[in-house]
Amino acid sequence: MSTLPNCPECGSEYTYEDGNMYVCPECAHEWPAGAELESAEEKRVVRDANGNILNDGDAVSVIKDLKVKGSSSVIKIGTKVKNIRLIEGDHDIDCKIDGFGAMQLKSEFVKKI
Repeated sequence: MSTLPNCPECGSEYTYEDGNMYVCPECAHEWPAGAELESAEEKRVVRDANGNILNDGDAVSVIKDLKVKGSSSVIKIGTKVKNIRLIEGDHDIDCKIDGFGAMQLKSEFVKKI
């Protein structure tokens, strides 16, 4: 039975040692042996336009008019968005906006209410 840790990127159990590094054969991720791994949520902090830390379930307000790609409509300044969910990527907020539906926003264009 192997005592090597699972890959922090893909969770594969088939990791192996290469010198002082661990290597995942499935996703080719390499990381230092013996390094303490933090979970992705502990490392990642999402902040709004004012520097406040955002969490899942927060309510935010849009700070500038945002054009909706593929549509002629605009999300107006001051639009309130409830129950946000933080996701990975360039647009790091997933939410539903009344009158528009499901949408992804960048945290730099919102402020915490």
